[in-house]
Amino acid sequence: MDNTFDIIVVGSSFSGSFFLHGYLPKARKNARILVLERGTKDSRQWASEKNFINRTPEKPWAYVIGFGGGSKAWWACTPRMMPNDFKLKKTYGVGVDWPLNYEELEPYYTEAEKVMTVSGPDNSPYPRSQPYPQPPHRFSDPDRLLNAAYPNQHFPQATARTRVATANRPPCCGSGVCSACPIGAKFTIMNEMAHLYKDPRVTLLLDAQALAVETAAGQAKGVRYLKDGVEQIAKADLVVLGANAIFNPYLLQRSDLAHPLLGKRLSEQVSMGAKIYLDGVDNFQGSTSINANGYMLYDGPHRSQYAACMIEVQNVPFLRVEKGRWRQVSYMKFIFEDLPNEKNYVTVSATNPHLPETVYKGYSAYTQRGMDTLPDVLPKILAPLPIERLDISGPGHSEAHILGTTVMGNDPATAIVDKHLIHHQVRNLMVLGGSVFPTSAPANPTLTLSALTLWAVDHL
Repeated sequence: MDNTFDIIVVGSSFSGSFFLHGYLPKARKNARILVLERGTKDSRQWASEKNFINRTPEKPWAYVIGFGGGSKAWWACTPRMMPNDFKLKKTYGVGVDWPLNYEELEPYYTEAEKVMTVSGPDNSPYPRSQPYPQPPHRFSDPDRLLNAAYPNQHFPQATARTRVATANRPPCCGSGVCSACPIGAKFTIMNEMAHLYKDPRVTLLLDAQALAVETAAGQAKGVRYLKDGVEQIAKADLVVLGANAIFNPYLLQRSDLAHPLLGKRLSEQVSMGAKIYLDGVDNFQGSTSINANGYMLYDGPHRSQYAACMIEVQNVPFLRVEKGRWRQVSYMKFIFEDLPNEKNYVTVSATNPHLPETVYKGYSAYTQRGMDTLPDVLPKILAPLPIERLDISGPGHSEAHILGTTVMGNDPATAIVDKHLIHHQVRNLMVLGGSVFPTSAPANPTLTLSALTLWAVDHL
């Protein structure tokens, strides 16, 4: 096959697919785009065989290899980041600021939500230029009590789990097994964006492991990859890395694109849980697996001292084993942001150069201080509910949101890519995905990284 292309995209997950969504309408009719996907276009075998976990002694990092990447196993939670998440340093004097603001990204949030047909409420905690594509999911009774007490802080969760059917997806069945949705109700690359890979300008090469970006004279010339046990080189005018925050820095390291921060600041949010025994109020009337998000502990002056927290209210039924009180129980997850830590990093494995290695020394004291406040503040926050007992647990081991190893910024000395996700040293190399996040806000990152991709394509 002719291995010369206009563009090579590494990865077919959210970043790679949203790149195609943004770029193909602008591309010329004879454009040639190669997508290298390390995994296969398989059935549900991926659930047991293709769900990769990169482990350190301290922490697992969960991700999925295969066509569609993380969209196969994600829970489809799509809240936006809050405006102050982009200017944490400026507003609260901690962390670092992003090189773009919420207002710049807002139109691209809206476009990503349309592609995913996101369900969400008419009011929301962040500014919106347009309504959500789908109506919100139904509350449970405890959510109604919290919404009445906090009308501007407790909302139906914004989610790419359908409330009403689309051309390709039925309504969410609320079964609570979203990582392997039994009916295809959540958004995935396969059910809503597979048409991009049928475009005659796109060549999808499966079972093709990218090994390094080929460079010469300060420019990207192509990608070296492994296919059927043979190393090959595909040439291109533009290279786009759309892997995750472990493999993006690994590929750059194998490409000899050294930088003091490359691979550093590996992070994700940290979560705790609470099981709430209710007195006389039944639960689980909602229409999807996660009914609501609470913002009572998210933004505010406390962020100058300790981490913000977003509340997830679960609607996955588990029963209280007491006659007549089976549904008088609730489970909530409390997701805390983390600050950059250069002691957490990705490097090339010393024993197998075809694999990355992770080193994790832990989350920040800022995050720990946020978690330490939970036992005191939670009874006050949940006072609108009739509570018999409250059991707090955690922190958990993984949110499966890997962030921050090729950070974006205006200064080449302190960032790997610029605000448009172009590599500071190699100007025909783009790096997309969660690896460019300067900080890890409490909000789930997938909608934001998809919007960032559309933003980057629009400025390419």
